[in-house]
Amino acid sequence: MTFTNFIKRPVLSTVISILIVLLGFIGLVSLPIEQYPNIAPPNIVVIGSYPGADAQTVKNAVVTPLEESINGVEGMDYITSTSSPGSAMIQVMFRQGMNPDMCAVNVQNRVSQATALLPAEVNQIGVRVVKRQSSQVLMYSLTSDGRYDDEFLTNYNAINIVPALKRIEGVGDASGFSSKTYAMRIWLKPDVMKQHSLIPADITAALAEQNIEAAPGKFGEQAPNVAYEYSMRYTGRFRTAEEFGNIIIKSDANGQTLKLKDLAKIELGGEGYSVSMKNNGVPSVMTMIQQVAGSNANEIAKQVKAELESQKKLMPPGMEV
Repeated sequence: MTFTNFIKRPVLSTVISILIVLLGFIGLVSLPIEQYPNIAPPNIVVIGSYPGADAQTVKNAVVTPLEESINGVEGMDYITSTSSPGSAMIQVMFRQGMNPDMCAVNVQNRVSQATALLPAEVNQIGVRVVKRQSSQVLMYSLTSDGRYDDEFLTNYNAINIVPALKRIEGVGDASGFSSKTYAMRIWLKPDVMKQHSLIPADITAALAEQNIEAAPGKFGEQAPNVAYEYSMRYTGRFRTAEEFGNIIIKSDANGQTLKLKDLAKIELGGEGYSVSMKNNGVPSVMTMIQQVAGSNANEIAKQVKAELESQKKLMPPGMEV
C-alpha cells in the first residue's frame, strides 16, 4: 500500500488517524510512572545550626568536619556546601541509578562519625539529613488580612500545615524562609551586667542549672510500713517570661538575690530576625515543597494543592493561602 491509496481514500485515512490519536491518549493515561525513565539523580541534604556564629565560624567548625567525613561516600558524584550566619547546608549529589534510601543511610552514618568534631551547641540542636531534590515543586505563601503577626503565622504553618504536607507521598521536605518560630528572647543589659561583674556565660550557666526537666522521685516506694506511695512533681521547664525573670543569677550572705529580670529584658518573640516577609504589605510566611528522587512532581503538586484547600477550612478567620 502506497501513499496514493491514502490520498484516494480520505475516509480510511481519517479513521486511521483518529484511531492512532485515541491509542495515544489511552497509553498516556494508563502508562504507569514506573515505565518512564528516572532522570533526576538522588540528592541528600545535610543541615546544621550553630546559633550566634558568623559564616566563617560556621564554615570552619561545622561545614569542614562534615565535608571531610561525607566526602567519598559510596556512589557520590559531587558535593557542595553553603555557610551563612548560624546555619550550614551541604548538598551531596549521587550518580544516576543509586537508591535514594541507601544514599541517605550512608550519609547519616558519615555524619554520625563527625559528631565528635562538631561544637556542643551544634550537637544539642542536631544535624538533619534530608532526602530531597534541590528544585522546588511548589511554593505557597500563608498570609492574613493583617490581624496576625509573623510569629503567629510561622508557628501556625509549622504546627498545622507543614506536618500534613510532609505526610504526602513523594514530598521530601517542606521548608520555610522565616525563622520566627516562638522562642524566649533574653536581651541582656551590658551596663547592669558590668556593675555585677557578670558575663553571658554566667547567664547561660544559670539557665542550664535551673531551667531543666528531671525526675524528682517518690515517697514510700516499697516500704513495708507505708501504705501509700507519693510521686513528687514540679513545674519542669519554664514557659512564661515571668518564670524566666525569677531565675536567680547570684545571691549573697545577707539574703539579697539578683534575678534575671534585674539585668535583662525578657519576652516571647521570634527565634530569629534575619528574614521578614510581607505579602501586599501584610506579614506572611513562604514555604517551599521539595520532592524526593523518583517521585512524580505533577502528582505531588496536585496533592499539595488539595491538602492546602482542606487546610483552609481549619484556618482561623482572616488567614489565607
